[in-house]
Amino acid sequence: MGDSLSPEEKLNLITRNLQVTILFADLHAYLDNMKAPWELLELRTSYYENVIKAMLESIGVPLEKLKFIKGTDYQLSKEYTLDVYRLSSVVTQHDAKKAGAEVVKQVEHPLLSGLLYPGLQALDEEYLKVDAQFGGVDQRKIFTFAEKYLPALGYSKRIHLMNPMVPGLTGSKMSSSEEESKIDLLDRKEDVKKKLKKAFCEPGNVENNGVLAFIRHVLFPLKSEFVILRDEKWGGNKTYTAYLDLEKDFADEVVHPGDLKNSVEVALNKLLDPIREKFNTPALKKLSSAAYPDPSKQKPAVKGPAKNSEPEEVIPSRLDIRVGKVISVDKHPDADSLYVEKIDVGEAEPRTVVSGLVQFVPKEELQDRLVVVLCNLKPQKMRGVESQGMLLCASLEGVNRKVEPLDPPAGSAPGERVFVKGYEKGQPDEELKPKKKVFEKLQADFKISDECIAQWKQTNFMTKLGSVSCKSLKGGNIS
Repeated sequence: MGDSLSPEEKLNLITRNLQVTILFADLHAYLDNMKAPWELLELRTSYYENVIKAMLESIGVPLEKLKFIKGTDYQLSKEYTLDVYRLSSVVTQHDAKKAGAEVVKQVEHPLLSGLLYPGLQALDEEYLKVDAQFGGVDQRKIFTFAEKYLPALGYSKRIHLMNPMVPGLTGSKMSSSEEESKIDLLDRKEDVKKKLKKAFCEPGNVENNGVLAFIRHVLFPLKSEFVILRDEKWGGNKTYTAYLDLEKDFADEVVHPGDLKNSVEVALNKLLDPIREKFNTPALKKLSSAAYPDPSKQKPAVKGPAKNSEPEEVIPSRLDIRVGKVISVDKHPDADSLYVEKIDVGEAEPRTVVSGLVQFVPKEELQDRLVVVLCNLKPQKMRGVESQGMLLCASLEGVNRKVEPLDPPAGSAPGERVFVKGYEKGQPDEELKPKKKVFEKLQADFKISDECIAQWKQTNFMTKLGSVSCKSLKGGNIS
């Protein structure tokens, strides 16, 4: 370019000549634990092409220099397939698994397809003839993999650009399987309001705050400013031209979470309105419904269990375990050893839970306490009172049996999910079937560590704020 050009002039020159390829990784989606069924790949690719174009147009991005391509347009070719085999002859299982650790769905018994995924993403750089690949920081291990192994096939390294991962609205990683953690491009205004209302946005807390993160990484870059909308009696509207000023005011509780959420809702709907309008046509409505059919309207293909079907996977993500807050504690009217508790688990009404803790935990210690509750057991009556969950406790057996309720991390909120590290992405069963004994099978490997941490197979029970623990019962069981 010549040394006579300033850095700004060089950047402008690069930008004017920049060509962007957007890859619809349809084959990758199938390989990643079959996130997309094969028969829906083409429909979903068409859906994403239309919705991405509508999104870019809504923020004024010209589409002339964008090239859209499907992975299956070239990934099934003879040359690409041979390179997959060549790559598999030099890549170790360890490196393939490590590369996909943050991107490929992690399960107890991984499929071979998940090990192929990082290699295909590396080869895409060569077959798309790109100079650089752009992705989130969760892609960094795949990028490192590509830099290591592409030269082994005689191909050049590429440049890798990364952006930060925006936390989900629930405070943890945004997940496609967790509806409340994200705003979809076609969400209705009432959906946006509902999700933002539930979003984690604790007064003064700027850590893992998905609402603030959305302002920082999406809204501010688009407008170079953000307006907090509020009533005159609370100071009126205020325009921020620097994100850190807004973050500081929120940390100092000058900006209220309700005003922050309301302002994001207004700004977000302005961005989404053109996309909604474009998809309000018969053709695109039909495409949306076909690409993502309503599961409640699908007829089951087979009635009853299929012959020779594989046994169900018994993994911790099938348990719906949540943080709860004890609202009230009373003695059971017909059983001296039982408490009847009302516990807030993040639903519209508190749940009634019956527990046999009278001789182990004083009533005063339970009142207003944060606890850990298993919420998807089948409700059952205990001496005439229906229990709608199980309060999980550590226990040490012996002549003088000791029991302590499990403690979620300080600062946890009712309804937050409790998970085993590595199994946070799975969906819990709607209701655990007693005959299948899923909880009982998993419970056999529940234990309290020497550090008083609750574990399954020596892996910690967690919330987004840290590990679940008990006060003192090292080596105890969990029930």
